[in-house]
Amino acid sequence: MDFLTPVIDGFGVVLEPANLLYCLLGVVVGMLVGVLPGLGPAATIAILLPLTFGVEPVTAIIMLAGIFYGAQYGGTITSVLLRLPGEASSVVTVFDGHALALKGRAGTALGIAAIGSFVGGTVSIVALSLLAPVVAGFALDFGPPEYTALALLGILLVATVSNGGRVKAIVAACLGLLLATVGRDMFTGAERFTFESLSLADGLDFVPIAMGVFGLGEILYNLEERRKGAVAPARVANAWPSRADLRQSSGAIGRGSVLGFFLGILPGGGATLSSLAAYALEKRRSKTPERFGHGAVEGVAAPESANNAAATSSFIPLLTLGIPANATMAMIFGALMIQGVTPGPQLVSEDPDLFWGVVNSMYIGNILLLIMSIPLVGLFVKILRVRGSILAPITVLITLVGVYTVRNSVFDIALVVVFGLVGYLMKKFGFEPGPLVLAFVLGSLLETSLRRSLLVFDGDPTGFLTRPISGTLFLLLAVVVLLPLAQKLFRARRGTARAEREKADA
Repeated sequence: MDFLTPVIDGFGVVLEPANLLYCLLGVVVGMLVGVLPGLGPAATIAILLPLTFGVEPVTAIIMLAGIFYGAQYGGTITSVLLRLPGEASSVVTVFDGHALALKGRAGTALGIAAIGSFVGGTVSIVALSLLAPVVAGFALDFGPPEYTALALLGILLVATVSNGGRVKAIVAACLGLLLATVGRDMFTGAERFTFESLSLADGLDFVPIAMGVFGLGEILYNLEERRKGAVAPARVANAWPSRADLRQSSGAIGRGSVLGFFLGILPGGGATLSSLAAYALEKRRSKTPERFGHGAVEGVAAPESANNAAATSSFIPLLTLGIPANATMAMIFGALMIQGVTPGPQLVSEDPDLFWGVVNSMYIGNILLLIMSIPLVGLFVKILRVRGSILAPITVLITLVGVYTVRNSVFDIALVVVFGLVGYLMKKFGFEPGPLVLAFVLGSLLETSLRRSLLVFDGDPTGFLTRPISGTLFLLLAVVVLLPLAQKLFRARRGTARAEREKADA
C-alpha cells in the first residue's frame, strides 16, 4: 500500500483542471506537429520552452510529454493519406498504410494505427509505473564512474543508430561534445573557446542551440523541400477496423508494444528504431511476407504500437537516471532544468507529485488520443493544405521571440540564427541534428563525471573497471564498439568462403 499511495496521489495531481487542460493541449499540439511534415516534437518543444516558464513544473512537463506521444500518431495521418511521413518514426507506416489507402481502406489503416498506439502506449505506461521506482532505487548506487560510463554509452548508441549514417552521426556527436566545452572550466576557472567574449564566458545555453538546430534549421530545410508538388489526400472511410483486421493485427500490436518498450529505454533507441525493428520482426515471422508493402494491416499495427511504446518508455532513463534517451527527451530534460527540477534517482522520492503526475497523465493522454484521432482527421487534412510560406514566418517569429524571453539577450537570437544555419546545412548534407544536441546535453555530464572519477582514482583509469556497475557498463560499451566490427569481419569471411566454393565448383 505504501507503493500505491504516491501512485494514487499522482492521479489526484493529473486530474486537477489546469493539468487536464494542458494534457489536452499537449496532445492536440502533438498531433498537429505530427501532421506537419518535418517539424517534429523536438523542434516544437524547443520552440515552446519559453511558454512553460509561467506554469508549475508538473503542468509544463505534462504538456510537453503530451506533445511527444501525440506527435507519434499525428505523423501516421500524412503517412497513410499522402505517403508523406510527418514523423521519422512514421516512415515505416508509409509502406502498408498508404497501400491500404490506395485500396480505399485509409480509415482502416488510421483506425488500426490509433488502436495500436493506444495499446502500445498503455502497456508501456504500466511497465513504466512498475519499473521506474526499481530503476531509481538501483540508480542510487551510481557515482561519477557510473555516470561517466552511462554518458559514454548514451553518446555512442545515439551516434551508431542515427539515420544519417554512422560516420556522420559520430561527427555530429563530436561537434556537440566540442560545443559543451565552451565557457569557463568549472574545475580551474580557465576560459575555453570564448574568444574573449563575455557572452560566451558562461558557456552556450541549451535553448538557443535546440531552437536553432531543430526549430529554425528544420523550417529552412522544409521550405526547400516543399517546393515539390502537393499530393491530393486519399479519402477517409470505414474508420473503425473490422473484426478480421483486429484479429489479424492483435499479435503484431502485442509484439510491437513489448519490443518498443525495451528499445525505448536504450539511449539512442527511441520511436524510430522501434518502429523499424517491429516492422522487420513482423515481416520476418510472417508466412506470407510478400503481403508487406502492399497493404498488410500488421505492417501498420506493429510500427505504430512500437513507436508509442518507445515514446513512453524513453521517460525511464530521463526521470530516473537524468539521461535523455533521444533528442526529444533532451528537450524535456532542458525544460525540467529550466523549471529548477533535476531529473535523477532522487526525483521519485523527493518530488513524487511531479513524477507520478507526469506518468499518470500519460494514461489520460492516450485515452484522449484514441477518442480524438479519427474525428479530427478531416481537420488535419485541411491543415496540410496551408502553404508553407504562411506557416514558416509565424513559426520563425515565435522561435525568435521565445528565445529572447529566456534571458532577454540579443546574443541568444544571433545564436539561434547561427545554429539554424548549422541545422539547415546538417539536414541538407545528410547529418542528423539529434546526435549533436544529445552529445551537447551529455557532454557536461561526461566531462564532470570523468574528471571527478579520475580525482577519486588518483588518475588511474583502470579504477572504472574495479567497480561492478561501471565495469559492466564499460563491458557493454566494448560490445557496442566491437560488435559491428565483428559482424563486418564475419560477412567478409563468409563472402570469401562462398567465392572460393563457387570457384571450386566451376
